Amino acid sequence: MKINNIGNQNINPYQRSLNKMGAAAKSGKAPSDKIEISSTAKEMQEASKLVQERQAKVEALKDSVQSGNYTIDSKAIAKGLKNFYQN
Repeated sequence: MKINNIGNQNINPYQRSLNKMGAAAKSGKAPSDKIEISSTAKEMQEASKLVQERQAKVEALKDSVQSGNYTIDSKAIAKGLKNFYQN
């Protein structure tokens, strides 16, 4: 039976990681931070844009109703109801 790697090389893994960090510092390259935005966060940002657009549309409709300039398109409402109940 042959046994390899006898010795104390795995006794202090913390010291080995410190040695690696010291070697990286000596090489002249500074470690850089990296940040990534997840796809969920991106979707949330897009959702907030939609909320802002909706709010602007609601405000415009509110202003037109208050000023008396809002007209109702009965044909468009009827068409929308028909499409909703047919499908």
